[in-house]
Amino acid sequence: MADHEQPESVSIHNQLVLVDIRPLLQRLWPDPAKENVTANEISEALALIFTNQLSPVQTGSLLTALHFTGWDRRADVLAEASAKMRHHAARIDFKILESVIEKRRRPEGRYKGGLCDIVGTGGDSHNTFNISTTSSILASSLLLLAKHGNRASTSKSGSADLLMNMKPRAAQLGRITPATIADVYARTNYAFLFAPIFHPGMRHVAAIRKELGWRTIFNLLGPLSNPLGDAIEARMLGVARDDLGPVFAEALRLAGAKKGLVVCGKEQLDEVSCAGPTLCWQLIEHPSSGAVEIDHFTLSPTDFGLNTHPLHTVSPGREPHENSEILRQLLCGELPRDDPILEFVLMNTAAFLVAVGICEADTSSMGPGDDGNVIVERGPGGGRWKEGVRRARWTIESGEAWRQWDAFAEVTNSLPA
Repeated sequence: MADHEQPESVSIHNQLVLVDIRPLLQRLWPDPAKENVTANEISEALALIFTNQLSPVQTGSLLTALHFTGWDRRADVLAEASAKMRHHAARIDFKILESVIEKRRRPEGRYKGGLCDIVGTGGDSHNTFNISTTSSILASSLLLLAKHGNRASTSKSGSADLLMNMKPRAAQLGRITPATIADVYARTNYAFLFAPIFHPGMRHVAAIRKELGWRTIFNLLGPLSNPLGDAIEARMLGVARDDLGPVFAEALRLAGAKKGLVVCGKEQLDEVSCAGPTLCWQLIEHPSSGAVEIDHFTLSPTDFGLNTHPLHTVSPGREPHENSEILRQLLCGELPRDDPILEFVLMNTAAFLVAVGICEADTSSMGPGDDGNVIVERGPGGGRWKEGVRRARWTIESGEAWRQWDAFAEVTNSLPA
């Protein structure tokens, strides 16, 4: 807003200062481009929400204007708005966290040993099993995971709902805070960053989002706003509309990401699809110049050496306690090797491992049960997708995935309530 008329501040009871963004709202509709509205202006206005300095009416007006002009689906807007959202996240002592991470790093292939995240936008209406959450647990056998998530928004069972219903011991996600996150990583490869704790400013817009009746920019910002921010080395991000794929890839690039994979199943699914083709946009950093380019390609189940499964076979649409039992069975190796949900999870875990770069290692010594036979065959985008599956299967069949989950659950239960 600095380039145009400044918004006015309104004091209420000498406690809260509301900022009047009418000048911006008037320029946002009907043609923000004609009015030279900038992504920075929009992100500055959205940032007022996190500090409770925007009235409910103007908050709803801003979200509505962004939605119906399509500007909430622009890469530059998403990049700048997510940066503001991370800036207003709960404060984390990154010096302490980085010292803990440094001790736990296990670089392999092109993976440098840093934190990784796998997340989807949701909203695809397919009600599939909690794939990205399950894949994050499997991957924590080989990577350091910073899973950013929340309760269900558009489904029965969100990532947090799933983990807080696990048996025999549920994860106490509310105990992972900026003050305890380093302690979690000191004892496990896995941490879940529960959005309400790490993004407290979002509570100011919760009721407005419910009343609006349509998805807003915040449904898209969540996956881009992991509070660990620049500490994330790589991420895989699923989008529920294929037109959002290049937008999210570019938003990641604008935000400074060097390594990532954006996926959208042809069914408008925010995962790698087990039912057919998946559109992919991969961020690739050139070693010499450091420039990040976006490579677009398509994956199919056969590229992973796995079967095709109709989506109805992986869409139980069940309650959290029912999905958590499926997760327990999967982690404990109780599902058949060709089970549709298991193969769906393997595809997504494999894609995640490829995106991170660990599958570029030409040797393998994951632990007991690893025969060391790296699958060097390459598929679309030049990825070793079948090697990703080999590694993903090992995490289950060796028992390592369950050990990582159990260690995480134990840590969270030991933290102060």
